[in-house]
Amino acid sequence: MAVIPKNYASLEQGYRDKALKLFPWVCGRCAREFQYSNLRELTVHHVDHDHTNNPSDGSNWELLCLFCHDNEHEKYTQAAQYGSTLQAGEDLKRESATHNPFADLAAMMNKKK
Repeated sequence: MAVIPKNYASLEQGYRDKALKLFPWVCGRCAREFQYSNLRELTVHHVDHDHTNNPSDGSNWELLCLFCHDNEHEKYTQAAQYGSTLQAGEDLKRESATHNPFADLAAMMNKKK
């Protein structure tokens, strides 16, 4: 288990401020957009899961909403629980959905007229 430094809150605020200046306020997984009024729901996720690895170019960060961030960490909890050999920093690859149920919506709506 990782040791959390005593000054973690100040470190977190520092890289969070930097990440919010570097990246658009959009969740990297679900693409939900954020405004200042709900910005508290956007978190900084460390891609390699090492909270001490904070390069100033942001290469180890991605902005995720609270739900996607929890889901990202839950993958590793489940992998450990069910015996996966997944290591921190590895990603559980899943194919992205390619089907768009609304792709032909306009044509379907025009049929009814």
